Amino acid sequence: MPDRRYRVLAVATHPVQYTAPVFRRMAKHPSFDLDVAYCTLRGAETTHDPEFGAHIQWDIPLLNGYSWTHVPNRGSGRDSFFGLFNPGLWRLIRSGNFDAVICFTGYRNATFWIAFLAAMFSKTAFLFGTDAVSLTPRDGRAWKTKAKKYLWPRLFRLADQVIVPSGGGVELMRALGIPQERITLTPFVVDNDWWTEQSKLADGAALRASWGVSPNDVVILFSAKLQPWKRPLDLLRAYAKANLSNGILVFAGEGPLRPQLESEAANLGVAARVRFLGFVNQSQLPAVYTAADLLVLPSEFEPFGLVVNEAMCCARPVIASDRAGGERRPLIPPVSRNSVVPRYLIFRPGRQSETSLPQPRLYASRFPGWDDERSHAILILSLQPDGTGLTNEPKKLRSYFELLAIHNRGNVMMLIRSFPCQKDRICAG
Repeated sequence: MPDRRYRVLAVATHPVQYTAPVFRRMAKHPSFDLDVAYCTLRGAETTHDPEFGAHIQWDIPLLNGYSWTHVPNRGSGRDSFFGLFNPGLWRLIRSGNFDAVICFTGYRNATFWIAFLAAMFSKTAFLFGTDAVSLTPRDGRAWKTKAKKYLWPRLFRLADQVIVPSGGGVELMRALGIPQERITLTPFVVDNDWWTEQSKLADGAALRASWGVSPNDVVILFSAKLQPWKRPLDLLRAYAKANLSNGILVFAGEGPLRPQLESEAANLGVAARVRFLGFVNQSQLPAVYTAADLLVLPSEFEPFGLVVNEAMCCARPVIASDRAGGERRPLIPPVSRNSVVPRYLIFRPGRQSETSLPQPRLYASRFPGWDDERSHAILILSLQPDGTGLTNEPKKLRSYFELLAIHNRGNVMMLIRSFPCQKDRICAG
């Protein structure tokens, strides 16, 4: 046993299906005495989610396995500075004798600054960070970029440690002048064991049948909120242009773009081959992935993209844009329509063939428990400034869909190059 346990307080906006398993693991660590302070109980209790546009309550346990407390929110609950205002944190931190406070609320609310000041006056280490990988805001407004360039170096120097979930985040912090020793990489994760086990238990064939999908159909899945920056309309239009006679497009998620997507599907003449599942709760998602043949994530803004982890835990290949993903490495450069054509090697057990496809980058990814014949692939499509990254080559796009979709039937492993992968880690470009 260690000489002492470090008292750590994690301040979170609300219970989240991705962080709860992490808190449980931290609570079991012999060096930590963990407490979690929730500013609201949204997700654990039924509340309205403005991005889903519906009342949501996750159907898996979020509050067991670790010590937590609810600090009441005195704010408006809106997306504003005083939307999250939890004055009770001051007393909790000042009297808690914590060694460190980890703040997950973001800095654009009163609660963050209450926690920061309480930690500072208590001489308690204060950790916070961002999932951003660039200064460019989601709405593209230039003045915000200029403001961040000036303010962010000063903001993140307030942290005893800056925590970021991706290599791109590390690079951003270093570019802002934050010393390397004050930057900690804490990748976003999913509970691999839970997803893998639930996928094995799922009856994908029955679920496909409930969607009206035949065994010979190729199911292309979009799993995310139907928001503009997720680019679901790009996928719908690309699917229509690809003209897949045996392809079914499934949208798992809810959001403000749903009426437009339904209208566009009808206008494109593909409504009969598109399924809208609406909000899918957590316990049902493994079956949805398992019933699909591949996942497509065409986001223009996606600091990490945990749906990629989820799909690969369910042994499904992925097509993603080069704006999505936790590892934004120079292995995935922007690609123009006139770029050099890379060579793709497609290996099947017992024989090998080779083909040339333009534009995307493809990486093999290994995952604990997969044998060599079930190594899966991520196909990276570069988005064009005019949004045509998924739509400008319908014939080649059809090839991408088909090549990945047959993976699960033909045990196809796709590689461009050797991509070193640490043990027990997903490598995702």
